[in-house]
Amino acid sequence: MTHRLREAMRDGSLAPMGGIDGMPGAGGIVEADETFIGREPGVPKARAYHHKMKVLSLLDRDAGKVRSVVVDDIKPETLRPIIEANILKEASLFTDESSIYTKVGATFADHQMTTHSAKEYVRGIVHTNTVEGYFSVFKRGMKGVYQHCGKQHLHRYLAEFDFRYNNRAKLGCSDVERTERALGGIVGKRRTYRSAGSGA
Repeated sequence: MTHRLREAMRDGSLAPMGGIDGMPGAGGIVEADETFIGREPGVPKARAYHHKMKVLSLLDRDAGKVRSVVVDDIKPETLRPIIEANILKEASLFTDESSIYTKVGATFADHQMTTHSAKEYVRGIVHTNTVEGYFSVFKRGMKGVYQHCGKQHLHRYLAEFDFRYNNRAKLGCSDVERTERALGGIVGKRRTYRSAGSGA
Protein backbone atom coordinates (compact mmCIF):
# COMPACT_ATOMS: atom_id res chain seq x y z
CA MET A 1 0.00 0.00 0.00
CA THR A 2 2.77 2.45 0.88
CA HIS A 3 4.47 1.79 -2.46
CA ARG A 4 1.18 2.57 -4.19
CA LEU A 5 1.07 5.88 -2.35
CA ARG A 6 4.66 6.64 -3.32
CA GLU A 7 3.83 5.85 -6.93
CA ALA A 8 1.03 8.42 -6.71
CA MET A 9 3.55 10.94 -5.37
CA ARG A 10 5.93 10.39 -8.28
CA ASP A 11 5.89 13.54 -10.36
CA GLY A 12 7.29 12.22 -13.63
CA SER A 13 7.67 15.80 -14.90
CA LEU A 14 10.02 16.17 -17.85
CA ALA A 15 9.96 19.98 -17.91
CA PRO A 16 13.48 21.39 -17.56
CA MET A 17 14.32 23.16 -14.32
CA GLY A 18 15.91 26.57 -13.93
CA GLY A 19 13.42 28.84 -15.65
CA ILE A 20 11.92 31.96 -14.12
CA ASP A 21 8.13 32.35 -14.23
CA GLY A 22 7.01 35.21 -16.46
CA MET A 23 10.51 35.69 -17.90
CA PRO A 24 10.95 33.56 -21.05
CA GLY A 25 14.58 32.93 -21.90
CA ALA A 26 15.79 33.94 -18.45
CA GLY A 27 17.57 31.42 -16.28
CA GLY A 28 17.46 30.82 -12.56
CA ILE A 29 19.77 28.92 -10.23
CA VAL A 30 19.86 25.14 -10.00
CA GLU A 31 22.00 23.37 -7.40
CA ALA A 32 23.31 19.89 -8.24
CA ASP A 33 24.85 17.43 -5.83
CA GLU A 34 25.13 13.71 -5.21
CA THR A 35 24.76 11.69 -2.04
CA PHE A 36 25.16 8.10 -0.88
CA ILE A 37 22.92 5.94 1.27
CA GLY A 38 22.62 2.35 2.40
CA ARG A 39 24.58 -0.36 0.67
CA GLU A 40 24.62 -1.45 -2.96
CA PRO A 41 23.59 -5.13 -3.22
CA GLY A 42 26.47 -7.42 -4.15
CA VAL A 43 29.14 -4.73 -3.81
CA PRO A 44 31.84 -5.44 -1.20
CA LYS A 45 32.12 -2.90 1.58
CA ALA A 46 34.84 -0.39 0.86
CA ARG A 47 36.18 2.89 2.10
CA ALA A 48 34.38 6.04 1.11
CA TYR A 49 31.16 5.57 -0.89
CA HIS A 50 31.76 2.92 -3.55
CA HIS A 51 29.63 0.27 -1.82
CA LYS A 52 26.71 2.64 -1.21
CA MET A 53 23.65 3.42 -3.36
CA LYS A 54 24.04 6.67 -5.27
CA VAL A 55 21.58 9.54 -5.74
CA LEU A 56 21.76 12.70 -7.84
CA SER A 57 19.49 15.59 -6.87
CA LEU A 58 18.82 18.83 -8.73
CA LEU A 59 17.25 21.69 -6.80
CA ASP A 60 15.68 24.68 -8.51
CA ARG A 61 16.38 27.44 -6.03
CA ASP A 62 13.90 29.93 -7.52
CA ALA A 63 10.99 27.46 -7.67
CA GLY A 64 12.01 25.80 -4.40
CA LYS A 65 11.62 22.33 -5.90
CA VAL A 66 13.82 19.26 -6.14
CA ARG A 67 14.15 16.32 -8.54
CA SER A 68 16.09 13.19 -7.53
CA VAL A 69 17.36 10.21 -9.51
CA VAL A 70 18.97 6.92 -8.49
CA VAL A 71 22.18 6.42 -10.50
CA ASP A 72 24.47 3.42 -10.92
CA ASP A 73 27.63 5.49 -10.56
CA ILE A 74 28.73 9.12 -10.35
CA LYS A 75 30.93 9.21 -13.42
CA PRO A 76 30.63 12.37 -15.54
CA GLU A 77 29.41 10.35 -18.53
CA THR A 78 26.56 8.97 -16.39
CA LEU A 79 25.46 12.24 -14.78
CA ARG A 80 25.97 14.62 -17.68
CA PRO A 81 23.00 13.48 -19.82
CA ILE A 82 20.72 13.56 -16.76
CA ILE A 83 21.79 17.08 -15.84
CA GLU A 84 21.55 18.35 -19.42
CA ALA A 85 18.09 16.84 -19.92
CA ASN A 86 16.69 18.30 -16.71
CA ILE A 87 18.09 21.85 -16.61
CA LEU A 88 17.54 24.72 -19.05
CA LYS A 89 20.67 25.94 -20.85
CA GLU A 90 19.86 29.48 -19.67
CA ALA A 91 20.19 28.45 -16.02
CA SER A 92 23.11 28.94 -13.65
CA LEU A 93 24.46 25.66 -12.30
CA PHE A 94 25.84 25.72 -8.74
CA THR A 95 27.93 22.74 -7.61
CA ASP A 96 30.90 21.81 -5.48
CA GLU A 97 34.34 21.52 -7.09
CA SER A 98 33.97 17.85 -8.08
CA SER A 99 35.32 17.06 -11.53
CA ILE A 100 31.95 15.40 -12.22
CA TYR A 101 30.52 18.82 -13.04
CA THR A 102 33.43 20.52 -14.82
CA LYS A 103 32.48 19.72 -18.42
CA VAL A 104 28.71 19.71 -18.00
CA GLY A 105 28.88 23.12 -16.33
CA ALA A 106 30.19 24.63 -19.55
CA THR A 107 26.93 23.82 -21.33
CA PHE A 108 24.93 26.25 -19.15
CA ALA A 109 24.77 30.05 -19.06
CA ASP A 110 26.88 30.03 -15.91
CA HIS A 111 28.57 27.51 -13.66
CA GLN A 112 29.71 28.47 -10.18
CA MET A 113 31.51 26.19 -7.74
CA THR A 114 32.45 26.25 -4.08
CA THR A 115 35.69 24.58 -3.05
CA HIS A 116 34.80 22.35 -0.14
CA SER A 117 38.33 20.94 0.04
CA ALA A 118 39.51 24.47 0.91
CA LYS A 119 36.74 24.87 3.53
CA GLU A 120 34.76 27.14 1.22
CA TYR A 121 31.06 26.33 1.53
CA VAL A 122 29.47 29.69 0.70
CA ARG A 123 30.62 32.53 -1.55
CA GLY A 124 27.91 35.16 -1.71
CA ILE A 125 24.90 33.40 -3.26
CA VAL A 126 27.06 30.54 -4.51
CA HIS A 127 26.53 27.35 -2.48
CA THR A 128 24.91 23.93 -2.53
CA ASN A 129 23.56 24.22 1.01
CA THR A 130 19.92 24.06 -0.12
CA VAL A 131 20.23 20.67 -1.81
CA GLU A 132 22.42 19.43 1.05
CA GLY A 133 19.63 20.45 3.43
CA TYR A 134 17.26 18.31 1.37
CA PHE A 135 19.67 15.37 1.67
CA SER A 136 19.69 15.86 5.43
CA VAL A 137 15.90 15.56 5.64
CA PHE A 138 15.91 12.58 3.26
CA LYS A 139 18.55 10.68 5.23
CA ARG A 140 17.01 11.39 8.62
CA GLY A 141 13.70 10.09 7.29
CA MET A 142 15.22 6.99 5.76
CA LYS A 143 17.30 6.10 8.81
CA GLY A 144 14.83 7.19 11.46
CA VAL A 145 11.57 5.97 9.93
CA TYR A 146 12.22 3.35 7.26
CA GLN A 147 15.67 2.18 8.42
CA HIS A 148 16.31 -0.01 5.38
CA CYS A 149 15.60 0.23 1.65
CA GLY A 150 16.61 -2.08 -1.18
CA LYS A 151 17.92 -0.45 -4.35
CA GLN A 152 14.91 -1.68 -6.33
CA HIS A 153 12.66 0.53 -4.17
CA LEU A 154 14.93 3.56 -3.62
CA HIS A 155 13.38 5.53 -6.50
CA ARG A 156 9.99 5.28 -4.79
CA TYR A 157 11.29 6.60 -1.49
CA LEU A 158 12.95 9.45 -3.36
CA ALA A 159 9.60 10.19 -5.04
CA GLU A 160 8.04 10.45 -1.58
CA PHE A 161 10.69 12.82 -0.21
CA ASP A 162 10.71 14.90 -3.41
CA PHE A 163 6.93 15.18 -3.13
CA ARG A 164 7.12 16.26 0.51
CA TYR A 165 9.72 18.91 -0.32
CA ASN A 166 7.92 20.19 -3.41
CA ASN A 167 4.58 20.45 -1.61
CA ARG A 168 5.69 21.89 1.73
CA ALA A 169 3.96 24.64 3.70
CA LYS A 170 6.70 27.16 2.86
CA LEU A 171 5.57 27.00 -0.78
CA GLY A 172 2.00 27.73 0.31
CA CYS A 173 0.78 24.15 0.11
CA SER A 174 -1.76 23.26 2.79
CA ASP A 175 -2.42 19.76 4.15
CA VAL A 176 -5.61 19.56 2.09
CA GLU A 177 -3.86 20.63 -1.13
CA ARG A 178 -1.02 18.18 -0.47
CA THR A 179 -3.50 15.34 -0.04
CA GLU A 180 -5.40 16.31 -3.19
CA ARG A 181 -2.18 16.44 -5.21
CA ALA A 182 -1.10 13.03 -3.95
CA LEU A 183 -4.48 11.50 -4.79
CA GLY A 184 -4.48 13.24 -8.17
CA GLY A 185 -1.17 11.56 -8.94
CA ILE A 186 -2.78 8.14 -8.91
CA VAL A 187 -4.66 8.76 -12.18
CA GLY A 188 -3.42 6.55 -14.99
CA LYS A 189 -1.07 4.54 -12.78
CA ARG A 190 -1.40 0.91 -11.79
CA ARG A 191 0.73 -0.59 -9.05
CA THR A 192 0.10 -4.25 -8.26
CA TYR A 193 1.46 -6.21 -5.31
CA ARG A 194 3.58 -8.29 -7.69
CA SER A 195 5.11 -5.33 -9.53
CA ALA A 196 5.73 -3.42 -6.29
CA GLY A 197 7.76 -6.31 -4.95
CA SER A 198 9.87 -6.49 -8.10
CA GLY A 199 10.86 -2.85 -8.09
CA ALA A 200 9.16 -2.21 -11.44
